[in-house]
Amino acid sequence: MNLKGAKINFLGDSITEPYGTSDIDHAYWKLLEKRDGVIARGYGIGGTRIARQQVPMPEEHAKWDRYFLSRVPDMDPDADAVTVFGGTNDYGHGDAAIGHFTDRTDDTFYGALHNLYHALIMKYPGKPIVIMTPLHRENEHRDYNELGLRSVACLEEYVDIIQEVAAYYALPVLDLYRTSGMNPNIPELKERYNPDGLHPNDAGHELIYAKLRELLTRL
Repeated sequence: MNLKGAKINFLGDSITEPYGTSDIDHAYWKLLEKRDGVIARGYGIGGTRIARQQVPMPEEHAKWDRYFLSRVPDMDPDADAVTVFGGTNDYGHGDAAIGHFTDRTDDTFYGALHNLYHALIMKYPGKPIVIMTPLHRENEHRDYNELGLRSVACLEEYVDIIQEVAAYYALPVLDLYRTSGMNPNIPELKERYNPDGLHPNDAGHELIYAKLRELLTRL
């Protein structure tokens, strides 16, 4: 894929927004714009999940309920490619069940992935849709999430489900969980890349940029 002049939509959560950087110009997708000539459109909303929340969030966090599929109609329709970077909040503070591969409902993680990928394929026929897995995060094997709900899976299981459903639709996957070089459970890496235990800083976004650029140029 020739990046210069390519219109790319970046759908995501707070990392895409981008919380944790010194300014928006250090976001991974802004680096593609500045360095490679991409026409980059950021659709990152902090706190959002892939699956639909079962119990609405309090008013101060109402934007978190704008799950990924609900935002697809608002995305520019003329993109040459789309990236999807989410799932960490489904693990961190979502209340939707994991579900099963056969689900086609927004109310389970499996079903919401199916519906999201299918909607993007329909909206952007023949265009590359790149799936990015969640990064490691601090305390990713805890028994309870941030809502006090018992976790039905560790973060790695969410990563594996994202890859499983993407494979069904033959969508390319950038596995940042296993290849990003970031893991805030390791003190030295946390200090360098994810000082708050989750969100990459400027140096972390540099790593994401390099990995994503490499994949996009191979499409």
